[in-house]
Amino acid sequence: MIKHRRWIVAALAVLVVVGLVGATIVPALLSARGSSDDAPSYTLDPVALEPVPGLPTPPALAEFYDQELAWEACGEHECATYEVPLDYAKPKGRTIEIAVLKVAAVEPDDRIGSLVVNPGGPGASGVEFAVLSSAILGDEVLRAYDVVGFDPRGVGQSAPIDCVDDETLDAYIALDPLPDSPEEQQEAERLAKEFAEGCLANDPQLLRHVSTEEAARDVDILRAALGEDQLTWYGASYGTHLGAQYADLFPERVGRMVLDGATDPTAGVRETSLAQAKGFETALRAYVDNCVSSGNCFLGDSVDEGVATIVDLMEGLDEEPLAVGDRELGFGNGFYGLIAPLYNQGYWTYLNLALRSLQSGDGELLLALADSYAMRGPEGYLSNLMEAIGAINCLDDGSFVPFEEVEQEYAAFEEVSPTFGRIFAAGMAGCEDWPVRGDGPSGPFTAEGAAPLLVTGTTRDPATPMEWAESLASQLSSAVLIRRDGDGHTAYGKGNACVDGAIEGYLVEGVVPEGPLDC
Repeated sequence: MIKHRRWIVAALAVLVVVGLVGATIVPALLSARGSSDDAPSYTLDPVALEPVPGLPTPPALAEFYDQELAWEACGEHECATYEVPLDYAKPKGRTIEIAVLKVAAVEPDDRIGSLVVNPGGPGASGVEFAVLSSAILGDEVLRAYDVVGFDPRGVGQSAPIDCVDDETLDAYIALDPLPDSPEEQQEAERLAKEFAEGCLANDPQLLRHVSTEEAARDVDILRAALGEDQLTWYGASYGTHLGAQYADLFPERVGRMVLDGATDPTAGVRETSLAQAKGFETALRAYVDNCVSSGNCFLGDSVDEGVATIVDLMEGLDEEPLAVGDRELGFGNGFYGLIAPLYNQGYWTYLNLALRSLQSGDGELLLALADSYAMRGPEGYLSNLMEAIGAINCLDDGSFVPFEEVEQEYAAFEEVSPTFGRIFAAGMAGCEDWPVRGDGPSGPFTAEGAAPLLVTGTTRDPATPMEWAESLASQLSSAVLIRRDGDGHTAYGKGNACVDGAIEGYLVEGVVPEGPLDC
């Protein structure tokens, strides 16, 4: 039995954002011990937040809703900030600034309004996503809308959570997900404690107020500041959780909303972990099957043989890490480098190159994939995503399986994922020692009275399985489900004309497809 109880864990929530390999993913929960005396369990107290009948906003929040965005040039686009209360229960208290970037509609005369976007995470930058929107959104959408990206609270340029320096974060991310020696266990305990204490010490108030519900309330203030009566939204992955929470809070303010690669806000930690373990196993085997089917596969002559080759390579990194310049590629980084390209079939070529190099004793390419996963550049981290994601997730759902009970889950997890099962099982303990956490899943979200909105899922999505999209669509009172048959994460912009046509027709023309729609 592995007795150590604190480590970096596998991806339990995801993001879609163009990065080194075109899309980046992150681990969802960073397990660590903090001071429970200093940071009690988190519960949002929505005092005086509901609109008064006949009034557009709660009086206590009027000064925030009355803001106007002062746009300034930033490169080719325009940027602004707006203020929100750190604690919505205390609107006269501390405020924070939310960063916003606008990419103007290509055809101003055809402009419909503002399309607010979120790429996921939690912890991914909507500002950066907007900058890259021309490579993500269809031409008709870009002609019709100003694309508006924002960094949610605690993320990027919006009061970012900061826990440790880059050197410490490097070491933390590189930890073995399943430490199997006293030395590895001691190092994991030391780094995890340093990480959690750093998050809490740098800004204990902020750490208590980066939940998705609070971010959704920030979005409604942004909607008002943009001069929009209703919110038009594209959210991917975790961005579907944020969008669905908004719809549930403000159903009458929902305009055209696309929730792409949906999460399930009712899924508990075990259900989520088990589904993703199965999803990544499916994705890995689809990748190997593609290699075998192409002939002369460098991994082996069958799927089972190819998967076994990959497992051997990962175990080799566990036994003897490889030097890569002044850094090291071990099992921890190797794991992230392996799963990063599984998010998109188009990136399997990168994984081929990395694994071929690894067979020759060269870990540079696999480490580069791991760095793309963590949003790390050659000179350091490009965002605080790895620091924000655990805090946000544990506020949204702080439930966990006590570490002492994890071992009894191994059999069930290995049944659905022989390759990744134990890592995802260990991840269920991720919030056990986090210093500030919520009580449980935040759903269901019904958004009763909202305008029709679209929810998508992909049949072999490793990160947000199809059943999550089906569940979210069944919860939301006005949702139309779109199913994409394919590999990779999310449905839009993956070369499926049926999906893209339905989403773009909805956003641009307001045409609601008859659903569920199978593409």
